[in-house]
Amino acid sequence: QVKLVESGGGLVQNGGSLRLSCAAPGMTFRLYHMGWYRQAPGGQRESVAQISSDDTIHYTDYADAVKGRFTISRDNANNTVYLQMNSLKPEDTAVYYCNAQRSVVVREDYWGQGTQVTVSS
Repeated sequence: QVKLVESGGGLVQNGGSLRLSCAAPGMTFRLYHMGWYRQAPGGQRESVAQISSDDTIHYTDYADAVKGRFTISRDNANNTVYLQMNSLKPEDTAVYYCNAQRSVVVREDYWGQGTQVTVSS
């Protein structure tokens, strides 16, 4: 059973920074497309950042709201994906979720339980 574990969330002031981590032990991590999503109170879950698997042409993708402020990266040797968040705004307040996806034989889609990020004014 695949288990994703997010960490690094917390309370930060407007303009501050946080680095989220997502550990994914027990899987062929490098073959999975990884992403970060977030869900604000009362809102819908939305994509924040995406990064390609190691067996495809490398790419990253960001939501317009976070471009220039957030950076997604991965460390395949340690089965970990990161989200560096700079210049945080109150609008970034949400629960952030890690996602792993692969669709070679059948679609595989795994989620972590989330980590809370709160940005004060």
